[in-house]
Amino acid sequence: MRILIIGSGGREHALAKALLKSSQPVVLFAIGRNAGMQELCTMVDLSLSDHASIVGYALSQHIELAVVGPDEPLVKGLADAFRSQHIPCFGPSKEAAVIEGSKAFSKAFMQRHRIPTPAYRVFNEYDRILSYLADCPLPVVIKADGLALGKGVVIAFDRKTACEAAKGMMVDNQFGSSGKTVVVEEYASGPEVSLLVFSDGVTAKAMVSAMDHKCAFDGDSGPNTGGMGVIAPNPWYTEEIAAVCERTIIEPTLRGLRREGRPFIGCLFFGLMLTRTGPVVIEYNCRFGDPEAEAVLSLLDSDLLDILQSCTNQTLDRVPVRFTGGYACSVALASGGYPLSYEVGKRISIGKLPSGVEVLHAGTALDENGNLVTSGGRVLHVVARSNTLRSAIEQAYRAVDSISFANMHYRKDIGKKALLKEICDGSSLLGTTQTRIS
Repeated sequence: MRILIIGSGGREHALAKALLKSSQPVVLFAIGRNAGMQELCTMVDLSLSDHASIVGYALSQHIELAVVGPDEPLVKGLADAFRSQHIPCFGPSKEAAVIEGSKAFSKAFMQRHRIPTPAYRVFNEYDRILSYLADCPLPVVIKADGLALGKGVVIAFDRKTACEAAKGMMVDNQFGSSGKTVVVEEYASGPEVSLLVFSDGVTAKAMVSAMDHKCAFDGDSGPNTGGMGVIAPNPWYTEEIAAVCERTIIEPTLRGLRREGRPFIGCLFFGLMLTRTGPVVIEYNCRFGDPEAEAVLSLLDSDLLDILQSCTNQTLDRVPVRFTGGYACSVALASGGYPLSYEVGKRISIGKLPSGVEVLHAGTALDENGNLVTSGGRVLHVVARSNTLRSAIEQAYRAVDSISFANMHYRKDIGKKALLKEICDGSSLLGTTQTRIS
């Protein structure tokens, strides 16, 4: 099976490793640059926005399955371009990917299909959002409508922060056209859950849950990032809560997309908040989460290639999706300054790793002398698996101690909250709060 992976981050490195475990013979190709992936794939450095060149390359290499990692190519229709040339693609159509591409669309979609989500308002004019923010309930959540690399959300506990966030998006063009429309959402609190689901458009099968750590610094402080680490499974996502989410969120979402002529083929990501009134959807993503994929796929016990193929030919109901017991912990090692400005080209040293640990490359390259160097914000993801959460976390951080590069930054508290919390029995949700948007 000749497979083309679109993208070259830690998520795509995790996909490549998982695909190579297939019982089928696999030959991998990938779009982008990644020093770790180039050991597994034939790499070609094409622009992810150049769909014609990517599809042309796929045709020239007789690709039998395309797997799209990042959000932007999906939102702009790359999966449709593959299918127009009769290349099976694991990834949603442009019509389905809008569920991530526009937060205003996704909120209206949830409202139409009675899917629980915090109340919201949509603004296209700066003076109107300022007027609203002058006396709305606090705290409040400010979201850029379009794609923003996971950084387009600000939780504002005071009016100054709220207004500055709106100005950055709508006036200062912090996120370009993605911030011209802004969603203002009620603040909801409670445990957050990342839930990834395989979908063939009709059948959906959930993966193990995960817990992301979005903020740059320990204690959930600092700006939002693409994600600084993950544990899986998420101890707050109990069987009881999973059953509620299946009935009130997952099934209505996929059914609603089908009814609107947007059947979803690929990985649908549900960003959930477990509030005192029940689970609500904070966001949808139209692809594997990054860094969720790094941890979740490390626990997959089924053949990933079989699953992806079944999604493209609507036979997911016939394919098992199983995960091993135990836990995974992934810690992102980032360039100093990330997610703001940072330097690249720093030489990376990786020593001996503990057993049960793998290092996935995200922003890495080889310099002219063949040395491994940094080339992005998030550089490496250290993933450990073990029978207990504590052991997985400890192994991950032992491995981190054997890795170094100049100005290396990482959070030292990945999984700390979960270690301090027993499996949720429902009572832990008492005391969480919501403010109302009218």
